[in-house]
Amino acid sequence: MTTPLPSPDAEVLTPPDAAEVQVLAEGVTSAIAPPSGLTPLQSILVGSMFEAMTGHEPVQPAAPISADAFARALAGRNEAFRSRILQVMLLGALVLRPLPREVADQLEAFSRELSVGDGMLEVAHRYAEGSFDLAAFDFDRNGYTADWSIDRQEALHSSRALDGPWATSVDDPELAARWRSLEDLPPGTLGRLLTELYRARGFSYPGTEGSAPPLLAQHDWVHVLADYGTTVTSELEVFAFIARANDDPRAFSLLAMVVSLFETGYLRTGAGLFEAFPGQLSRDGVATRIADAMRRGALVEGSIDFLGLDWFEVAELPVDELRTRLHVVPKSDRAVEAGSVGPWDPGGISEFQVEQGRAFAARSGVAYDAHGAVPPR
Repeated sequence: MTTPLPSPDAEVLTPPDAAEVQVLAEGVTSAIAPPSGLTPLQSILVGSMFEAMTGHEPVQPAAPISADAFARALAGRNEAFRSRILQVMLLGALVLRPLPREVADQLEAFSRELSVGDGMLEVAHRYAEGSFDLAAFDFDRNGYTADWSIDRQEALHSSRALDGPWATSVDDPELAARWRSLEDLPPGTLGRLLTELYRARGFSYPGTEGSAPPLLAQHDWVHVLADYGTTVTSELEVFAFIARANDDPRAFSLLAMVVSLFETGYLRTGAGLFEAFPGQLSRDGVATRIADAMRRGALVEGSIDFLGLDWFEVAELPVDELRTRLHVVPKSDRAVEAGSVGPWDPGGISEFQVEQGRAFAARSGVAYDAHGAVPPR
């Protein structure tokens, strides 16, 4: 029997204590465990997530719990809380390749008992069936861009209508000029730092040939704001931060997308530019970094759709001032020790991006300046 959502006056709104965190871990691991048991990555990911988000590290291995017993244990928790737990389950399942049908069914059972859902449940079933092309379609149908309309294009400042959310805009002089004008801002401002990130890596401004889709370019501002490099593992951190900062549950699909690109390879392409590069989340320390990025996203002021933000309205602000205004807290020591770096830290740029930056500088007739960034050793 499903456990209904509590009435507003019966909701439990206090942070979970250590005992409840243990129950939460039991539910998550019971939902995501394949017949052969949790994988090492799943175990690390679940432990890191709960420790980062609650301050309590669950005892592992967690005891199994049925879907109905778990839902009854969360009887006082509201829809938002239950939905976030379901997303932790989904994240833990989406790192599996292959994703067993039993796990997809377990997710569905826990979702049903909790009286909450998520569009990525259908994606999980597609993966379990091996229907990867249909799964890619479901990202658009059930995820962040499901309700895309021309109204949401305003923050992108494209002077031409885009065919879809991830459409490119490579011949828009007005848009390109707006981005190029950021180079004239004072040092240390968000916009100026963004141009330095672009020039060091040879990235093309939106509106010019070879540029990323304007919607995807929105996440580049987050690399600067949240102090994440531009290697593939840092992309996972950026999208974990973006997904958790937004209270719209559909934002979780952005994290599910990059995990499907950069860990399992279920998706061949995504967001109009990214290409699959599997195995990145499995690298040492990356699960810890992802968990901390979600913690930082959860702590921003209010609910922020960073891909829908008009960044040009805040581009003139010193980046430290904007971090304070939005309550972007520092990375944890554990995440830094695990290898989390910023755009200008050693390891914050790839070899390929340095080559592209040098080539761009040569074409432009200027000296190359990486602004301190060097590739991983």
